[in-house]
Amino acid sequence: MTNPHKNKPWFKFLSNKYVWVLLFFSTWMIFLDNYSYFDHRFLDNQVSELEDNKEYYQLEIKKDEEQIKQLKNPEQIEKYAREKYYMKKENEDIYLIEFESDSIVKK
Repeated sequence: MTNPHKNKPWFKFLSNKYVWVLLFFSTWMIFLDNYSYFDHRFLDNQVSELEDNKEYYQLEIKKDEEQIKQLKNPEQIEKYAREKYYMKKENEDIYLIEFESDSIVKK
């Protein structure tokens, strides 16, 4: 008794050994290999995040370089020390004013 599906085109296609090899190879490369599609997607996402970080840090470096150029002036050094570290001259009082929008609300 012969198989009734032998003459069907889909049976011939699925019984072909090259099709099975191709399916196995494709499955292996997409899911199981060290260089799989999913690993590449993960690494591509990491690369794009690192490029974004690189751009951010390059902008921060430019800002810091500008600030360093300004701090070569003694008046700018005094201004920076007063603003950041609340330093003062002799016989001078400093008052810090905090607004409600500046403080952190604790619940």
